[in-house]
Amino acid sequence: MKIIAIPLLAAAIAMTIVGCGSTSRSRTASGTALGAGTGAIIGSFSGNAGTGALIGAGVGALGGVLVDEHQRGSFSN
Repeated sequence: MKIIAIPLLAAAIAMTIVGCGSTSRSRTASGTALGAGTGAIIGSFSGNAGTGALIGAGVGALGGVLVDEHQRGSFSN
């Protein structure tokens, strides 16, 4: 149970701060960096930190873009 809790906690913390920044570029960059770090941590538990970092970077970049679009009001009803 402890092995699962640590990566989930790291992912939850990363997702709360994925959209830090005031410009589109900084939000995407912070999402990418946090995603790569979180992915490397989670991937290291399975013995493949590099793959985890690459997957995390992609997911983090997507999260940063989505947060940026939301901040600019692109998702309004």
